[in-house]
Amino acid sequence: MTDSFHSAVCVGGRWFDVVSVRDVAIDAQVSVGTVSNVLNRPEKVAPETVAKVHETIARLGFVRNDAARQLRAGRSKSIGLVVLDIRNPFFAEVVRGAEERAAELGYSVLVANSDEKQERESTHLALFEEQRVAGVLVTPVEEALPRLVRMRDHGIPAVLVDRESQDSRFASVAVDDIMGGRIAAQHLLEQGRRRIAFVGGPVTLRQVSDRLRGAQDAAAESGVGIEFVATDALSVDEGRKAGERLLARSAADRPDAVFAANDLLALGMLQSLVMTGHARVPEDIALIGYDDIDYAAAAVIPLSSVRQPAGLIGSTGVDLLLGAERPADQHVLFEPELVARASTLGV
Repeated sequence: MTDSFHSAVCVGGRWFDVVSVRDVAIDAQVSVGTVSNVLNRPEKVAPETVAKVHETIARLGFVRNDAARQLRAGRSKSIGLVVLDIRNPFFAEVVRGAEERAAELGYSVLVANSDEKQERESTHLALFEEQRVAGVLVTPVEEALPRLVRMRDHGIPAVLVDRESQDSRFASVAVDDIMGGRIAAQHLLEQGRRRIAFVGGPVTLRQVSDRLRGAQDAAAESGVGIEFVATDALSVDEGRKAGERLLARSAADRPDAVFAANDLLALGMLQSLVMTGHARVPEDIALIGYDDIDYAAAAVIPLSSVRQPAGLIGSTGVDLLLGAERPADQHVLFEPELVARASTLGV
C-alpha cells in the first residue's frame, strides 16, 4: 500500500487497525467514489474494476460500516423489540416470529428485556431512539405512550405487541385476553369446580387484569366468585410461593381449582403441590395456565392451558410496523384456544 491506515479501534486494551474505504481506494488505485459505487451501485462500474476492488477488499479485510451508512442516510435496517420477560418461553417465541419475518424483509431485530419494570422499558426505548431504528415493537409494562408519541413524531413508528391498543395513533397485535380468561374459567366450571382462585400479578399488567376480568365474568354468570391470589411477578418462583400459601390453609379452605395468569406460575404451583403431596392434581385442585408454552405439555402432570399464537403475534407485529400499505391504527386481535390436559381432566 502507498499510505497508512487512518483509523483504529481499542479492544481489551489493545489497538487494532481498521481498513477504511480510502485505504481500499488507494490500494486498488481507484477513487473513493468508485469503491462506493462498487459497494452500492456495481452496475455503474466496469466489471474488471468491480473484480479488482472486491479482490482488494478481501485481501485487506475491509468490513463496511453499515450502521454509519444508515445513520448518515437517516434510516436503519434494524427494529427494536422490548418484551416483558425474555425468560418466559412465550416471549421467546414472539421474538422468534418477529426475527424470522424481519429477516425476510431485510431487517434485523434488536431485543431488549424490561423485566416488567417501567424504568428499564424507558431506558431501552431511549436507546433505540438514539440508534434511529426503523421502528419499535413493545409490550408495555404500564403506559409507554408519551415516549412512543415522541418517537413517532421523530419518525420512529411503534406497534404494541401482546397488548390491545385503545389509541388510534398506534397499531397493535394481541390475543383477546378477556376471552382467554373466560375460556379458562368456563372449562373449570364444566369440570364441576366451584371454589376457583385466580393467581397472578401485578394487576397493573393489562394481560393479567384482562384475564382476571374474563374469568370473573364467566364465573359470575354461574353464580360463582373468583378468589384473587396476588403475585409480584409472572414467574415459576412466584407460582411456587403461591402454591405454598394455598397449602398452608386447611383442605376445606383451599380452592378446588386454580387459574394461573401464565404457564410459568402454573408450573411453579404444580411443583409445590406435587412435591409436598398435600394436594392432588386434579383430584383436589384442578390447575390451568395460560400461553401453552412447550413445558406445559411436558410437565409431570401435563398442564391444561389457554394457547396464544406467539410466533404469529411476533411476525404480525413486524408486518404492521414495516407494511407501508397498512394504516397506523390497525389492530389485530387473535382468539385464544383451550388446550385441556391431565391437570384439569385427570388421566
